Amino acid sequence: MKRIALLRERSTPSASTGTHCPASGMWAPVDSPDEAHAFFEGQVFPAFRGIPTLWRRSAAGQD
Repeated sequence: MKRIALLRERSTPSASTGTHCPASGMWAPVDSPDEAHAFFEGQVFPAFRGIPTLWRRSAAGQD
């Protein structure tokens, strides 16, 4: 059961500031989709330009 939960979490297309990155790859703030940043699985998403934001996995970074 744990594997199924982990797979579902890794496929999450977005996450907010302060949460853990569900999958390594390129992630971009929703308000600035052209400014992608690399995050590793488990890394905590930071604020973007000092403002909490929603991070979305960029198409180039998806498996």
